[in-house]
Amino acid sequence: MRWAMIFSMRPGPIYLIGPSGNPNFGDEFIAAAWLRHLARTRPDDDVWLDCPQPGLAQILFGDLHPRVRFTNTLWRLVHDHQHLPTDEAAAAITERVTHLGTPTYDLGLLTLRDAGTLHLIGGGYINAVWTQHVGLVHAMKATQALSGARLLATGQGLLPAITGTLPPTDLFSGFEHVTARDQGGAEAYGVEFGLDDAFLGAPAAIRWSAETDGDAGGKADGLFICIQSDTVDPARIASAVAVARREAALAKDQGRDVYYLEAIPGGDRAAYEQLADLIPEANFLPFATLWREGLQLSSRQSWVTSRFHFHLLGAAAGGVGIAVVMNPGYYDVKHGSVTALGSGWAIASDDAAPTMPTGTGQLASSLPELVARKTAEALELYPETPVTENAPEPRSLTSQVGDALRRRRFR
Repeated sequence: MRWAMIFSMRPGPIYLIGPSGNPNFGDEFIAAAWLRHLARTRPDDDVWLDCPQPGLAQILFGDLHPRVRFTNTLWRLVHDHQHLPTDEAAAAITERVTHLGTPTYDLGLLTLRDAGTLHLIGGGYINAVWTQHVGLVHAMKATQALSGARLLATGQGLLPAITGTLPPTDLFSGFEHVTARDQGGAEAYGVEFGLDDAFLGAPAAIRWSAETDGDAGGKADGLFICIQSDTVDPARIASAVAVARREAALAKDQGRDVYYLEAIPGGDRAAYEQLADLIPEANFLPFATLWREGLQLSSRQSWVTSRFHFHLLGAAAGGVGIAVVMNPGYYDVKHGSVTALGSGWAIASDDAAPTMPTGTGQLASSLPELVARKTAEALELYPETPVTENAPEPRSLTSQVGDALRRRRFR
């Protein structure tokens, strides 16, 4: 598949925007996938990642691209205006980006103006669950009005749709390229239906797991569980734990090892405490372990998870599972986008407690095609350039500010 338009790169740094660094395994996986891709295709370009926690992002991603740097300029701007009604916050954010006026933001916003590309990377953070994050889009638009930067958004989870004075179809006006990862979101916002950005990194994760499969021990054919306690309907936790407990007991009866995975530190621990009698502490795999050692995915595994990207990656590797919906209207859409691709997993929602599927879905066999589609999108947005031995050094912040002053950008 090729996209309808061939995109030309504008001069200036690549400026990625995403909810990274908290940490959350899915968000971090997507950011890492883009940085690794850009390291292969645009190694000489300066790259910024604007995220809520740039300090931790440096630790997580600092070695993934030779010229990556981290900031939280836009996320601070959104956070500082989240107490306002959506329309007032949008106006205030646009005013700040356009006219500057405080050293709290000015240096970061000047750096933003130098970017040739502003790219909202994938995830489910621009929707009615996180209405304040619409401020990121307004900040991007305000910056483009000054700099002419191209605006991109990929792999977005846009449902439930944002309501307000403007229809959702106006939100991404002025963007050069937007894809939603589910059909409903694409239709609601009038954007192209695409794939989750995790498909950009899935092959490397699965290949790495295959190479280490001999050292995986019980993980290669074990049961993996992850039940979250954040962004959930509290009434769902007990029923989700009950499904996990049933499957854990069955796995143990079959002589299989059971593991508990932590996508968000702390937030995923609460359910484990209710299952600790079935899962030894040694089989609790914290985020740090997953990040450093990988998921060790296998087609022989089974899963019970509420985390969307564990569903996506586990099914992509050929594993079977039960995806638990913790927040109807949000997580059912997320998990539904993976079942629509043929994960073959059962969905546990409301009071439903389905049993573990016995057969593998088609997602694993169609993975090469899906990855090819996602890679084609990424290459259209960022055409590959050869490595140059004498790449220019990144401009200092002082020179950036000096350039801005000479261009009379302050008002």
